[in-house]
Amino acid sequence: MKLTDLNLADQRVLVRVDFNVPLDKNLQVSDMTRIEKALPTLNYILEQGGRLILLSHLGRPQKKKLENGELDVKKFTLQNIIPSLSKALDKEVSFADNIFGTKATSQSLALKNGEILLIENTRFHEQESKGDLEFASRLAALGDVYVNDAFGTAHRAHASTTTVAKFFPAHRKAAGLLLEKEIESAKSLTDSPKRPFVAIVGGAKVSDKIQLLYRLIEKVNKIIIGGGMAYTFIKAAGGKIGNSLCEDDYLDLANEIVQKAKEANVDLYLPLDSRCSKEFKDIEPVIYSSNDIPDDMMGLDVGPKSEEQFSKVLEGSKSILWNGPLGVFEFSNYSKGTFSMADAIAKATSNGAFSLIGGGDSVSAVNKSGLSQKVSHISTGGGAMLELLEGKVLPGIQALDIS
Repeated sequence: MKLTDLNLADQRVLVRVDFNVPLDKNLQVSDMTRIEKALPTLNYILEQGGRLILLSHLGRPQKKKLENGELDVKKFTLQNIIPSLSKALDKEVSFADNIFGTKATSQSLALKNGEILLIENTRFHEQESKGDLEFASRLAALGDVYVNDAFGTAHRAHASTTTVAKFFPAHRKAAGLLLEKEIESAKSLTDSPKRPFVAIVGGAKVSDKIQLLYRLIEKVNKIIIGGGMAYTFIKAAGGKIGNSLCEDDYLDLANEIVQKAKEANVDLYLPLDSRCSKEFKDIEPVIYSSNDIPDDMMGLDVGPKSEEQFSKVLEGSKSILWNGPLGVFEFSNYSKGTFSMADAIAKATSNGAFSLIGGGDSVSAVNKSGLSQKVSHISTGGGAMLELLEGKVLPGIQALDIS
């Protein structure tokens, strides 16, 4: 069912959100994006007369314990986000520090319409990542209705994202507005995309994008490959890449991908030139042909000829997927290629293309470029969006019994 089909009035609505937000040195929220993305769902539930009980994780406390082996509660407690969350919702947010015992359940039962209860970090408990049934039953006892709006963790079969949904019948569980939008955006590219369909795939490693590339060859008309992974393809084709990042174990696979693209009549584009450096530092670049980089240099960004070529590839496109930056955009001297791509995508979008930005680094890049409002959709889930585009079934979505 859709969220808008559920009866929410006078109901305790258990919502799995993704409040895994970055904190500064004072343990205050430094980026509100994930909280802001959840607001439409949360405000809708409150407007319908629901009572909000919020579940989320924050970081990986089980893997970053203190020297004495105990959890770093101060760093990973969700209490840290309450001031920012309360301000965003313009409402007081109460807090339950533990779901074990009867306190949290009592707090949820005491809620009145329009009130909000935030539950402590689900990952403080090892049972969360194991998808533990008993742990999930304790979570389920907190609500009358379950809503999953945490797309960023929908590919995890965790207790709060997947197992808990088993305790709610179909008419009492749904995807939140954000999760619903993420699913629809992915479907617009995987089911019947408008053409020409162009995919831009960047990032460091071919090994991280193998399944995505194979899937895209079946779907797209053109593929642009950038980032560190491009040099594996260039070396596989006989180019000289100097000290550029390369996965030598994947050279044959790179050639295989190129061949499959040819057989499928998919145009594949690699960087014509590169901004290079002798060191992995933010220093003035030297531009070389991407297949003729000196032995003591490494490519850290695509060059101006590549920017021009890639921009032309995007002209006239109707569907665009961007996953992964084209260079080390964190360095100002090596951000030009990535920001040029963001600009080209924004222009194509203004001309009627549907553009989806998926993947943590490319999302950061488009936000940093200042063009985030000029693309169609920015996904909140890197790994989840990748798996969805690869054709995988996400357990968090499957558990909601929706298509």
